[in-house]
Amino acid sequence: MKINGVEYKTIWFDEEKQVVKIIDQTKLPHKFIIKELNSVKDAINAIKTMEVRGAPLIGGTAAFGLVLAIKENNSLDFIKKSSEELVASRPTAINLQWAVHRMNNKLSFVEPGDLFNVALNEAKEICKEDEGFCESIGKNGLNIIEDIYNKKKDTVNILTHCNAGWLATIDWGTATSPIYHAHKKGIPIHVWVDETRPRNQGANLTSYELNEEGIKNTIIADNTGGILMQRGEVDLCIVGTDRTLANGDVCNKIGTYLKALAAYDNNIPFYVALPSSTIDWKIKDHKDIPIEERSSDELSHIEGLDDKGNIKKVQIYPTKSKSMNLAFDVTPAKYVTGLITEKGICEASEKGLKNLFE
Repeated sequence: MKINGVEYKTIWFDEEKQVVKIIDQTKLPHKFIIKELNSVKDAINAIKTMEVRGAPLIGGTAAFGLVLAIKENNSLDFIKKSSEELVASRPTAINLQWAVHRMNNKLSFVEPGDLFNVALNEAKEICKEDEGFCESIGKNGLNIIEDIYNKKKDTVNILTHCNAGWLATIDWGTATSPIYHAHKKGIPIHVWVDETRPRNQGANLTSYELNEEGIKNTIIADNTGGILMQRGEVDLCIVGTDRTLANGDVCNKIGTYLKALAAYDNNIPFYVALPSSTIDWKIKDHKDIPIEERSSDELSHIEGLDDKGNIKKVQIYPTKSKSMNLAFDVTPAKYVTGLITEKGICEASEKGLKNLFE
């Protein structure tokens, strides 16, 4: 997709410099900075600090992280250690573990002298595959938006939470891909963008990328969605997911569950968009999903521009106050209208997923 009219991917390998390049998302929307990753430690840090974020992009970054590890030291011990550190960098998004396991499987029995090229090609393939999956998600989800527009004959109002846009993937996004495809087809779209505290990925990233593509959007406080649904000002909800269980339960950014409850109460379709790499076929009970708890500083402090255009962090809570910063929650399958995948749309259930993927 585009930034300032120029096409970008969120991550790529610079053949000349032999480094991985990313868009530093901690600086958006105020500054656009391309950052170089020179080592596996750089990749791990980029994931931990959320310079890259979003389940598919984290997976792609982990794959390139192993490429950088092999470039540094191609011993099996170092590759194993690097793999473990990458998997541990953010525990909730299943794509991270999936990508590292896929890379290691590909590298099994490869001669030491061939490890780098095999790893690089596989990392590129993972990213190319994700881009294709996200484009297909968009084409499948487009049908839902088209149906609403054909009945309504007016602007389709879509509510989304956090950033499941192209900045969270390699390109297109998951939740935003149907929106981009509808926009390209000429369907009038308006997006309600939850700001998504505490890191404001909706306000900082989703609104930013929608603006760049010329799609009308309005940032709202996280607790506004319910009243908009009651007023009939939301036609459809589409969100992404960091891990979806085989039974259809969806683990996504904190606050997603509350949006699903509000949508359910107001008879508004609530769809979840995801590539197959985000499905966890092993965990049966959502209580077994490792829910990341991040620093309380993300709640107690906030960043923005000062009068001179400098990015500043300020404290907004009393110093003595305690805070809890859980990064994700789980939406039970019964509140999900359907899952939009690269292979089609299915009900949020084991039967629905198996019909598509087995």
